[in-house]
Amino acid sequence: MSPLVEAEQISESLRSWLLDQAYPAWWSHGADHVRGGFHERLQQDGLPTGEPRRSRLHPRQIYSFALAQDLAWSGPAVSALSHALKFYLLHYRRADGLFLAVVNADGTVGDASAFLYDQAFALLGLAFACKSLGDKSLRDDARGLLDAIRLHLGHSHGGFDEIPSGTLPLLSNSHMHLFEAALAWFEQDADPRWKHLAEEIVSLATTRFIDRDSGFLLEFFDANWRPVGPHGQRRVEPGHQFEWAWLLLRWSRHSGDLQARQLALQLIDAAENRGVDRSRRVAVNALTSNGAVLDGNARLWPQAERLKAMLLAAETTLDERYLEAAVQSARVLMTYLHAPKAGLWRDTLRPDGTFIEEPAPASSLYHIAGAIVQMMQTLPRLRTAAAISP
Repeated sequence: MSPLVEAEQISESLRSWLLDQAYPAWWSHGADHVRGGFHERLQQDGLPTGEPRRSRLHPRQIYSFALAQDLAWSGPAVSALSHALKFYLLHYRRADGLFLAVVNADGTVGDASAFLYDQAFALLGLAFACKSLGDKSLRDDARGLLDAIRLHLGHSHGGFDEIPSGTLPLLSNSHMHLFEAALAWFEQDADPRWKHLAEEIVSLATTRFIDRDSGFLLEFFDANWRPVGPHGQRRVEPGHQFEWAWLLLRWSRHSGDLQARQLALQLIDAAENRGVDRSRRVAVNALTSNGAVLDGNARLWPQAERLKAMLLAAETTLDERYLEAAVQSARVLMTYLHAPKAGLWRDTLRPDGTFIEEPAPASSLYHIAGAIVQMMQTLPRLRTAAAISP
């Protein structure tokens, strides 16, 4: 069986799981139909954990159910999206225009801090809500939020602080999600602020975030955007390498930036060569910058990001090795989705090949749905390319 045929078969299985099992489970059990919003995690029997809800949760559910609408899910995609948006705007927005970190299940504030990471997801959620609902006031909300981010979190050496007090370290990961949000708005709003934001972050990625010796993109930096930690021992997350690559390939298509394309393929190759455990065929959680395994556990989300990156690399280059890696990633992802209750998932695979018994994080639906949609977009294009190739 060719890699393309196998990928198409797995794609259909994943699509069916998403539409027939995951969306129904996370709307019926994952949504809090009494107090509003969504539960942070579900036990493997489908019961909510009742724990506080991180800021990223609701924008990610907005994104996920916006994709459900695009996929013509037969369930109430718009209602689910609106359910998340209403609770989010009511309980998470601060007086300064930023969004706070944690809200308790009853809607009271759990942590009023404002992190750059959470502002990035606020922008992403607003983008997908605006696109799905056609509510242009959300575009104005997003522009106002970006102004607040620049006012309260702008860093003197470019990019942004993680919190308004400027506490170190600076984080590349928050900038990655800000880049993701900028792309989401750039695709629907002609305001030049989104293109400028994307260009600013790509410049940081190419000039500051990359470890020139290893080719990895690093996580933590000091106030002058210098890497934190001893040389060769700096933290690298393979999942983030793949996630950055997927975004950079998207940006390269929009902008024609060949340097971004080259960096994306470099990140994919480095993460694939050093960050994938060949016995389990999974992307591990963390390495050191010299390639040693720092955390051999393998969470679900890096597998989804590996799949997204490999698919877009295959589509960009028509190199079959990327499609073969995508097929492997998709097979692995399916093993995480074999949970006791249909529509839930396992989160962490141990080095010995067994899963940790723990609740399913709601926020992972964002990774899973994004990967499945990327398969559904990429594979028909590869099929067309195969049909017209000599």
